[in-house]
Amino acid sequence: MKKNVTKFRGSRTCGGGTHKNRRGGGSRGGRGNAGGCKHHFVRNYMNGTAYGKHGFKRPLKVLSYKPIVNVGELDELAEQLVQYSEAHKQGDVYHINLAELEYPIAKVLGNGRITKPMAITVSECSARARSKIEEAGGSIEEYVPPVKEVDIEPELEETLEPDVEEDI
Repeated sequence: MKKNVTKFRGSRTCGGGTHKNRRGGGSRGGRGNAGGCKHHFVRNYMNGTAYGKHGFKRPLKVLSYKPIVNVGELDELAEQLVQYSEAHKQGDVYHINLAELEYPIAKVLGNGRITKPMAITVSECSARARSKIEEAGGSIEEYVPPVKEVDIEPELEETLEPDVEEDI
């Protein structure tokens, strides 16, 4: 069977009736996204385009980025940190200060295994990470950022005489 494209090759209207038909967008149900919620709903649904609002955007003041470090990663990197003198070892306990490693606001999470006792100084720690570190014989120390000293000088009061008009 011949395809319509081949069958109508050379004819003036290609099977569309008179030459006045198929002129505007009405012959295809509108132009562009017309009818997306009505007669072209299924087409839009299958293409993944939908009208209306979807989801929400969190306000910027709520967003915060905290770098995370898993206890398994710290366990793997403990020897290297001591080797590069970014941590130190007393006895068999590794002392790691994440604030000195440019992670002052990092959070330690409990993913991974711990084989070494570690004393970690960090600002935040999950409960699972804390229990794993303490089971391995280590401890968590809370990092408190230093308070900046601000030298507040009292403002110099201007000793100007007030303009007083005397009634005579």
